[in-house]
Amino acid sequence: MHAFDVLGDPVRRRILELLATGEQPAGALSAVIRDEFGISQPAVSQHLKVLRDNGFATVRPDGTRRLYAVDPGPLREVDGWLEHFRQFWTPPLAALATELARGRRERRLRGSADTPDERNT
Repeated sequence: MHAFDVLGDPVRRRILELLATGEQPAGALSAVIRDEFGISQPAVSQHLKVLRDNGFATVRPDGTRRLYAVDPGPLREVDGWLEHFRQFWTPPLAALATELARGRRERRLRGSADTPDERNT
């Protein structure tokens, strides 16, 4: 299965988002996914299996629990593939950051200029 086929599913993307915060037990993942997507525990297990089989997640036993974690290898490969396309969004995002910083600076300067006047009133 291609990486984007794996990542194309919103349930699997959400599982990876949850795992990005750190290792988690399968039961906790299942509970969140069941609540958010309304799917059964066996369906969540299937999504975990797809992530595991395609290298996006690792699992280790801990007593009776199974702990899942992100495996960053395939995500690095996706990031490498996306590198070819960053030219399309990097300059506009940099321009946006510049405009946001300019707006914050102008508000800060206006706020500094307004502060003495407010004290005199």
